[in-house]
Amino acid sequence: MADVLDAMVGTILRVCGVLLAIYMAYNIRLYAINTYGLVIHEFDPWFNYRATEYLSNHGWTAFFHWFDHESWYPLGRPVGTTIYPGMQITAVILHRGLNQMGIDISLNDVCCYMPCWFGACATCFLGLLAYECSGSKNVGVMSALVMSILPAHIMRSVGGGYDNESVAMTCMMMTFFFWNRSLRGAQDNKTSVTFSSFFFGILAGLAYIYMAAAWGGYVFVLNMIGAHTALLVALGRFTPSLHMAYTLFYAIGTAGAMTVPVIGMTPLKSLEQLPCFGIFGALHLLEFVRRITIGKDLSPNQLNMLRVKVFAVAGCFAAAFIAILAPTGYFGPISSRIRSLFVPHTRTGNPLVDSVAEHQPASPQAYWQYLYYMCFVAPIGFVITLIKRTDASLFLTAYAVVAYYFSLKMARLIILIGPVAASLGGIALAYGIEWALTQLLLPESEDEEEPAAEESSPKKGKAKKMGNKKKGKGAESKNPIHALKDLYFSPLGVLARKGVAGAILVIVALAAMPFYNYCQHLGEAMSNPSIMYKGTMQNGEVVMVDDYREAYWWLKDNTPQDSRVMAWWDYGYQIAGIANRTTIADGNTWNHEHIATLGRCLVSPEKKAHKMVRHLADYVLLWAGGGGDDLAKSPHMARIGNSVYNDICPGDPTCRAFGFKGSHMEPTDMMEKSMLYRLHNHNVGPTKMDPTLWEDVFRSKFGKVRIFRVKGIDPESKAWVADPTNRICDAPGSWYCTGQYPPKLRKYLKKKKAFQQLEDFNVQKDEEARKYNEEYMKRMGGR
Repeated sequence: MADVLDAMVGTILRVCGVLLAIYMAYNIRLYAINTYGLVIHEFDPWFNYRATEYLSNHGWTAFFHWFDHESWYPLGRPVGTTIYPGMQITAVILHRGLNQMGIDISLNDVCCYMPCWFGACATCFLGLLAYECSGSKNVGVMSALVMSILPAHIMRSVGGGYDNESVAMTCMMMTFFFWNRSLRGAQDNKTSVTFSSFFFGILAGLAYIYMAAAWGGYVFVLNMIGAHTALLVALGRFTPSLHMAYTLFYAIGTAGAMTVPVIGMTPLKSLEQLPCFGIFGALHLLEFVRRITIGKDLSPNQLNMLRVKVFAVAGCFAAAFIAILAPTGYFGPISSRIRSLFVPHTRTGNPLVDSVAEHQPASPQAYWQYLYYMCFVAPIGFVITLIKRTDASLFLTAYAVVAYYFSLKMARLIILIGPVAASLGGIALAYGIEWALTQLLLPESEDEEEPAAEESSPKKGKAKKMGNKKKGKGAESKNPIHALKDLYFSPLGVLARKGVAGAILVIVALAAMPFYNYCQHLGEAMSNPSIMYKGTMQNGEVVMVDDYREAYWWLKDNTPQDSRVMAWWDYGYQIAGIANRTTIADGNTWNHEHIATLGRCLVSPEKKAHKMVRHLADYVLLWAGGGGDDLAKSPHMARIGNSVYNDICPGDPTCRAFGFKGSHMEPTDMMEKSMLYRLHNHNVGPTKMDPTLWEDVFRSKFGKVRIFRVKGIDPESKAWVADPTNRICDAPGSWYCTGQYPPKLRKYLKKKKAFQQLEDFNVQKDEEARKYNEEYMKRMGGR
């Protein structure tokens, strides 16, 4: 009866722990909503919301055939084939479902709350993953409690932060859980397939499809499972169940992922994903060898020789296949972002990628900031997974190594280490607390049961007699392991264990509240949106700085519907989403040359810039007011522009002539003459713009945004771009019709040179491109 009561109490406590984790995961993500209201944050979330609105208003078919001519002017963007639509589809389903149930909620509100809802869902699946990998329910609960408030998880899932990662983390944890669940019992049945491998292998594939539809990080999920599978095979843990689980996961998942337009045939062409296809083939070869050797009495050497022969033949066919396809350009290059994870320096060779702060390596301070005490606790859990090895625990081992390596290379990827840090931290905490409570609550008589059992065992008794016999011969030495066990169960050992157990519980108790308070504090800090924030005036008054939305609302209310707004690409999503005006570029950054053209316009001398801008824009919007405004970003603009138009800074890929000089950060001559500087500093000190070229039409309340009307715009260029007959369609009557630069602008684009990526081996690079990259790397490295 006592055992049943203990089990019931344990179950109740675990259920309470899970409910607490769900509540904390949801509540900690509400800071932004409680403070700023139901507002979409940052930049990318505004594109996501605009796309969600389009899907809701126009339907599935129109969404996937949407060519947006109001972005990336005048070229446009095929949104339907360049978006990961999983989050938008989820939001529309939730919005319609909730309203069908009688819950009156707007699409905007659903999008604001989704990061909170999915943060709680990710916490639950992380708990299930930790339980599956450890076999301990207490570990699952403890991991969920850590995950619920861990800053590394919160960083991309705060209320209003309607970003892909907020949904993708749930998809990732779901996929990882189903994958590891499919391997349960595989080592206990090495001759046939388990039901788990079949059923949960299918679920893992379906969850992976959702993951692929939600975020470009699906490549990490695929390769993580592939790496885990390869590790199991290398350790001699191949089983028919592993073969079945991976086959179902890969076949179903890849087939489903390929139906997402933005992915298409990439899984069978990209060098980032083909290794997992190779693992798929290798498992089939191993299973083939296993089946043909059933009933045959082969020695290990004979079996290995047979495997070598089979793999050699398959390797020859694969090599021939690759040799045929490679010259055709079939295989895609590794992207700049992926390449930056493996190069030995912090630069990719692409100034556009290098200009983004979150693409830079993570610092030790970043790990402490986002993991806090887990920096010390998680390594203990990592050691435990090495000791208690199972198929599933080895997944956490591999996940920890891979996630740590990648997050070390790119700060943005710290989000990947959050779940495994929570899992390993949960393992260390749960095992540590269980052990400590056992030492303190177990009667001393039970502590001494093991030595007593050893003495009563026939084998142990025999060993003891042998030991006594040796002692009789004068041998004083004793097996070190036995000596340690004797010390462990001795009265002194019992006392020491109780002391250590008490210390563990005290440390955990003292650290729990500071960890909770720290996570709450950082969670609140990370919930502050950049689109609006609280500021303190010189007199101490706290004010709400809402300049950016104020500027976008001004554009919406005071400019014609067909107005074109030139701004740096960072702000394109917000201008399109809030002001509903045509933009030159945005955060999709799909066209390097077009962004370089935008950069050329902004950093060129004022009159020269106007000759180009008048063909592209009606208004110019600038972020001002100091901090990370456009003037601070302008050296990046110059470098990006120079990577395509090398006459901007001849002979210097880093454009050092455009920037600041001296201790007082005075502008260089080139910067001072630029359109960006003249407009940014107009009427700030002695700087004046040319009133014949621009009109100062708006300055926000706190001076954070300035808008200028372009005088003398070319109506012929604007009309030419707006004419659908001047667009290039991939087929007659097709929806896929790309815009073109107006003829009058093209003479300014003559010096444009396609930027050749370092990693793009399908493009024949000339000597000039090679020298540019060498010089760029040397100068950015400070040499």
